[in-house]
Amino acid sequence: MKTIQGPALFLAQFMGDKAPFDTLENLARWASALGYKALQLPTDVRLFDLQTAAKSQTYCDDISGMLARHGLQISELSTHLQGQLLAVHPAYDMMFDGFAPLELRGNPVARTAWAEEQLHCAAIASKRLGLRAHVSFSGALAWPYLYPWPQRPHGLVEAAFAELARRWRPILDAFDDAGVDLCYELHPGEDLHDGVTFERFLEAVDHHPRANILYDPSHFLLQQLDYLAFIDIYHQRIKAFHVKDAEFRPDGRQGVYGGYSGWQDRAGRFRSLGDGQIDFKAIFSKMAQYDFPGWAVLEWECALKHPEDGAAEGAEFIRNHIIRVSERAFDDFADGQVQPAQIAQILGLD
Repeated sequence: MKTIQGPALFLAQFMGDKAPFDTLENLARWASALGYKALQLPTDVRLFDLQTAAKSQTYCDDISGMLARHGLQISELSTHLQGQLLAVHPAYDMMFDGFAPLELRGNPVARTAWAEEQLHCAAIASKRLGLRAHVSFSGALAWPYLYPWPQRPHGLVEAAFAELARRWRPILDAFDDAGVDLCYELHPGEDLHDGVTFERFLEAVDHHPRANILYDPSHFLLQQLDYLAFIDIYHQRIKAFHVKDAEFRPDGRQGVYGGYSGWQDRAGRFRSLGDGQIDFKAIFSKMAQYDFPGWAVLEWECALKHPEDGAAEGAEFIRNHIIRVSERAFDDFADGQVQPAQIAQILGLD
């Protein structure tokens, strides 16, 4: 059995224009000082250029070497934004256009093609870096029809998932060629947002071995899904892990849907680690039980706390929750060293 690796930090929420958040090396120096052992890298050209990485082993080695000098490694590359752009419903065209390069905005066809190319580059770059997993979003074609009113036309959901699978299948094959698991963060706003939708997709891609899960319990708490039972059901497909807290406090005015409120005023809110309601002791226990092979990665989001405080507290929180897996059973001291030939005698069968 393996001990979970960590703590690691997802950098997306910490990128900025001022030091130490303005360059990858400055971020690495800052994260290392907080006690992080790895970084999950957004593939934003300000930090990491996917196209260059896919073409140049030297570039990948230079990035890995720089991080190693700060006592860090890469846990996974992230293409959340590119994955989102692989499948965008027209209702969200304008809002998601900001994720694309300037020259592609207003051109959904070109934007989708760019996203597909980026994802292929991510498979190659992950292989060059020696990574085992990659994290992304699925994108969404059916999300606007989540609630069954007005009544959905028969076959709409099936058609949406068939198209989603058609777009992702060659990318999954590319990740298979690279020997890397593609892990979808099951997230509201994505067509893959819970176990049922993941299973729909898995069936549509013929149970592709590289179609896996980035487990983030915060999204499940806000949906009121049993996030512990989820691990029991899907542990064989969980290959990445975001450690993110949340709370759900419904009242007489609002519940899961949140009444169009902003994050501070919603019944369900993301919180810094330890400030929410998620039972991380049970989660880390299940991860150890099922021999989770990857990193415990802090994705910091909180409606209240300052991000730098959340990052500092998060490293210690994860470190304190990682279970160092024992190499022997706790009751080995009582092993009577019975020989196979004596088993029948013990059972009264001799």
